[in-house]
Amino acid sequence: MALVLGSLLLLGLCGNSFSGGQPSSTDAPKAWNYELPATNYETQDSHTAGPIGILFELVHIFLYVVQPRDFPEDTLRKVIQKARESKIDYDKIIYYEAGIILCSVLGLLFIILMPLVGYFFCMCRCCNKCGGEMHQRQKENGLFLRKCFAISLLVICIIISIGIFCGFVANHQVRTRIKRSRKLADSNFKDLRTLLNETPEQIKYILAQYNTTKDKAFSDLNSINSVLGGGILDRLRPNIIPVLDEIKSMATAIKETKEALENMNSTLKSLHQQSTQLSSSLTSVKTSLRASLNDPLCSVRPSSETCNSIRLSLSQLNSNPELRQLPSVDAELDKVNNVLRTDLDGLVQQGYQSLNDIPDRVQSQTKTVVAGIKRVLNSIGSDIHNVTQHLPIQDILSEFSVYVNNTESYIHRNLPTLEEYDSYWWLGGLVICSLLTLIVIFYYLGLLCGVCGYDRHATPTTRGCVSNTGGVFLMVGVGLSFLFCWILMIIVVLTFVFGANVEKLICEPYTSKELFRVLDTPYLLNEDWEYYLSGKLFNKSEMKLTFQQVYSDCKKNRGTYGTLHLENSFDISDYLNINEHTASISSELESLKVNLNIFLLGAAGRKSLQDFAACGIDRMNYDTYLAQTGKSPAGVNLLSFAYDLEAKANSLPPGNLRNSLKRDAQTIKTIHQQRVLPIEQSLSTLYQSVKILQRTGNGLLERVNRILASLDFAQNFITNNISSVIIEETKKYRKTIIGYFEHYMQWIEFSISEKVASCKPVATALDTAVDVFLCSYIIDPLNLFWFGIGKATVFLLPALIFAVKLAKYYRRMDSEDVYDDVETIPMKNPSH
Repeated sequence: MALVLGSLLLLGLCGNSFSGGQPSSTDAPKAWNYELPATNYETQDSHTAGPIGILFELVHIFLYVVQPRDFPEDTLRKVIQKARESKIDYDKIIYYEAGIILCSVLGLLFIILMPLVGYFFCMCRCCNKCGGEMHQRQKENGLFLRKCFAISLLVICIIISIGIFCGFVANHQVRTRIKRSRKLADSNFKDLRTLLNETPEQIKYILAQYNTTKDKAFSDLNSINSVLGGGILDRLRPNIIPVLDEIKSMATAIKETKEALENMNSTLKSLHQQSTQLSSSLTSVKTSLRASLNDPLCSVRPSSETCNSIRLSLSQLNSNPELRQLPSVDAELDKVNNVLRTDLDGLVQQGYQSLNDIPDRVQSQTKTVVAGIKRVLNSIGSDIHNVTQHLPIQDILSEFSVYVNNTESYIHRNLPTLEEYDSYWWLGGLVICSLLTLIVIFYYLGLLCGVCGYDRHATPTTRGCVSNTGGVFLMVGVGLSFLFCWILMIIVVLTFVFGANVEKLICEPYTSKELFRVLDTPYLLNEDWEYYLSGKLFNKSEMKLTFQQVYSDCKKNRGTYGTLHLENSFDISDYLNINEHTASISSELESLKVNLNIFLLGAAGRKSLQDFAACGIDRMNYDTYLAQTGKSPAGVNLLSFAYDLEAKANSLPPGNLRNSLKRDAQTIKTIHQQRVLPIEQSLSTLYQSVKILQRTGNGLLERVNRILASLDFAQNFITNNISSVIIEETKKYRKTIIGYFEHYMQWIEFSISEKVASCKPVATALDTAVDVFLCSYIIDPLNLFWFGIGKATVFLLPALIFAVKLAKYYRRMDSEDVYDDVETIPMKNPSH
């Protein structure tokens, strides 16, 4: 199994490529509470060429023009299949390679013809032909031709310079990128070792999360009183607590009623006694006043009028006889006292207590079951530990570490050789670019000297030294072009054929994922296996496990187990059998039984409520009592009467009558203070007691009946539903405990399949080997090199033609033709 992961890496390092397609979708549950710690890798997923990328794009465009055909998947499949049969269909290969072959043929023609043309051109000039004769025939358009030749050569030289620049850039890129290879390779191997080192830690983390899960379950088991008992209590509370609250309120009302009746009864007795005392006191003071009014002075005017007025007012000094006639409440009080012989409030408190004791009773009844569940949970932890220790992932990664070490040693051992070869390549590329630079410099110097030294008034035989030097420079450039351009074209053709084919057959298909489809062709890599990886891993070639899927899953950071479908050799679902483990927990929880007896009120309490409803306080004539509380205890306001009597006494002449009346007035004040005020206070107390009783008695029977109906409903609910409530809450509790482990087991399966031992570093290493090392670090610069040098070399051909033509206008001639302004009759130069 490790061979596959190792092969992925080694194939990439050796230059083979494959890409990913659509993986099988595996979505994690939406409510995970666990998450594997993130693993950080150094190597970047993408590589950017930077500003030089635009030059690479130009090369890609040129290659598309040369080779516009799609990647030949079918042809490549047939080539691989027929290679085993030693039969290859070359027609299709040639058809696909037509553009590259055509360009290569043109390059070969250039290589063959340029030395021949140069040879014949040299021989021709040596024979004073082909412009070799130092004689210039002047033409009317000579000035125009010189300018055209100069401008054309300048433009061509600029184009050649651009090509040389591309060559220098490409040459430099190869050197600088190869130098970065060691650092990038070290980064990839560090990531691979991080994968190897983090996998055991991830498995340890998964095991540690079982302890977290178990601790949570233990916490709920230890808190079964609040979790299960509290759940049962919460289900019962809405139906029972309101009834108990109403009964408690009625028990309070009974106590208040007793207190009000007692206050009322004592007040009535006090009023009877106080009213009798007031009547006696008023009778005495009236007797005294009548005796005083028998004084002789009362028969003499004007005192007689005052006495008569006082005598007429004596009839007002009477007490309220109805106060002594108010009915007693002894019967009602006796009935309420009989009701209170039953401790209704205590019964209510027992009801409350029976509810509040549910959690403790649940805990006491489930001690044995909880202990059994804990033993099962501990045994599950041992099973999970054994399963994770036998996962094949660790064996795969252990074997894979050998491939990593061997590959790293191979790279470190051969990288200095690669860097040495790169130095040779860089030096050769520098020589090639420098040679082209030398040629174009001669052309630039020829143009510079020719333009600057040209004298339009000078004849061809009298041209200056600078102009002549410019012509010489141009001819030197022509000579060097003929001498080296064919050699440069050989290098261009070789690098073009290699670089273009690698780009079109490896780099582009790797980027577009087309090459992968070829590798996944059934029976392609092994004629006995439909799918190569399936046959290699499990000897089940019909199972669809493809390079594309493996690579794609690795790129998506999927775990090794799920990526390689290791469930075909070690199905973790069978070993981590959720149903088996949860069944063990469930069987223990099935024995969880809770019996509850809830006391609400009982027959005594019901009779107490019924007796209170029949005590009669709702039938009392409260209006009679309230009517008396609004009346004055005496027939007149004694205090006002006393003050009036004093005023009348003061109107009498001084003497015994006056003094006697004033004493009686003071006595009346004393009676008001000592008799009337206490009666008024008692009447106020009576009013308050009557109001309390009236409020309590109002609708008493209906209230009691409603309470009894609610009590019956609550009792029926307990009788009919307590068992189902206990069963439902027990199932909910069981589901909660089991849910922790179902949740954990599912997370284990998901993590091991999708997260543990993520093979992303392997895909990154492959990308580095193919996309970075091969394509970006070597092929892209190589293609840019032949593109730039090839363009410069091709344009040497028109450059040398224009240079030869232009040199005739700069060099000093040995002879010339002279024409006058009218006729075109040649005249011999005297010096000729």
